[in-house]
Amino acid sequence: MYDIVFRNARVLDGTGAPWFVADVAVKNGHIVRVGKSLAESALTVDASGKYLAPGFIDAHSHSDQALVNNPTADSKVMQGVTLEIIGQCGSSAAPRDLSDTSPQAGLDDEAPGHEWTDMASYMSLLESKGVSVNVAPLVGHGTVRRRVMGVERRPPTTEELSRMKDLIREAMEQGAFGMSTGLIYIPGTYADTGEIVELAKVAAGYGGVYFTHMRNEGPRLLEALDEAISIGFEAGLPVQISHFKAMGKDNWGKVVEAIAKVEQAREDGLDITADQYPYIASSTGLSATVGAGIWAGGPEKASQILNDPAERQKIIDNLSLRDNWGNLVIASLENEADQQFIGKSVSQAAEILGVSPAEAALGLLERNQGVVQIVNFAISEDDVRTVMSVPWVMAGSDGSAINAKTAKGQPHPRSYGTFVRILGVYVRELRHLRLEEAVRKMTSLPAARLGLQDRGIIREGMRADLVLFDADTVKDRATFTAPHQYPTGIQYVVVNGVPVVENGEHNGNLPGMVLRRR
Repeated sequence: MYDIVFRNARVLDGTGAPWFVADVAVKNGHIVRVGKSLAESALTVDASGKYLAPGFIDAHSHSDQALVNNPTADSKVMQGVTLEIIGQCGSSAAPRDLSDTSPQAGLDDEAPGHEWTDMASYMSLLESKGVSVNVAPLVGHGTVRRRVMGVERRPPTTEELSRMKDLIREAMEQGAFGMSTGLIYIPGTYADTGEIVELAKVAAGYGGVYFTHMRNEGPRLLEALDEAISIGFEAGLPVQISHFKAMGKDNWGKVVEAIAKVEQAREDGLDITADQYPYIASSTGLSATVGAGIWAGGPEKASQILNDPAERQKIIDNLSLRDNWGNLVIASLENEADQQFIGKSVSQAAEILGVSPAEAALGLLERNQGVVQIVNFAISEDDVRTVMSVPWVMAGSDGSAINAKTAKGQPHPRSYGTFVRILGVYVRELRHLRLEEAVRKMTSLPAARLGLQDRGIIREGMRADLVLFDADTVKDRATFTAPHQYPTGIQYVVVNGVPVVENGEHNGNLPGMVLRRR
């Protein structure tokens, strides 16, 4: 007897091939039969008229801490995600210095079980707690640099570079799939190309991939892309461009030339791909947009800088040159008195406070220890569609796993809606993508990026990560003003052969695995 049989499903096998009608049987965590009139099972699902696809793979996730606090990974699982690639943008859960309790370290010290120190102990923690999704970790360059050098703005010494190499090597030996960089964030932005090449060579020695939030996604997008390509060639490893886009109206349309650069690099022999989320806004920390270096050393160091009247005025004068404050919407912060500004732009907050936008931004950061999350409306819809059409671009949320019942703030809706938005808007409504191609971008393409040979395709012998959805009703409900809403149309999600979503409801099961690079 099988564990699960999906009967009469329209099977999207993940390769981009046309769908076909079949029964799909699952037993002991694997797909064991794809055919007709299969035998009885413990759970039989009538999938007539519905589409059965491989579970969606989130190629760019920031759920490192979220999975410790929220192992059911609700906002991801409910949109069909069965695997998250974490440790992105240079920030990973490990290696970790337990003495670094600054908010800028990026981890929640109040969370139970926060005492892991390396990749192995972090993986073991997730496995012991259980998770609803599979997890594939990267090691973050910024995390490693902070561990060795703090937030100092200088090149590493020979000894420091050697120590960073050792930490990358340790993480790779413990199962990381590659190294990531976040070259707009402190301390990653202080690294020159040569430093990154040397560390990427270590990851390359273990078959790792280089995932990069490039040094610039606006006026210097093309130069930043040249750097990423050169790192791939010099270090000898595949490259993944994170959240591929052009930020700022003056830069809209540059994605066409950027795509051409990637195509040329591919012709020249570099294995380079990218990921994307289907929205016209990004999201990051306000401190990354407004004087990142001020808060790099934590709140106390920031106070020293900002308490100097001359230095403060210099910063305000600099910030006053910006003209995009109306595009920066406050998504989350901790200070109780500032909760009123969630959902408002920095310009609106400034009007309420009776100060300039620059002063409002600085004040918000001061009162919230430098940790204020924003949504930045700076992406062209035409660019979104242009990038989405490229065959080597996969789907990645750039979000984290959230439980709508306990969530705070007004975060970017991508954590709830990335995958279903592609299916509902760009496939069904706009007919911008074929359904089969959209599913390929969410399944076999990211699986291949990690070198996973047993996931991402519906085929006998593969791991049973599956999602059953209704193509007529699948839709994202999360919006920028009301993000904490699960989608419609996702009926079943199976992770390693175990149902996690049944009849559109999360059942609390935790069958996910922490994957290790082989």
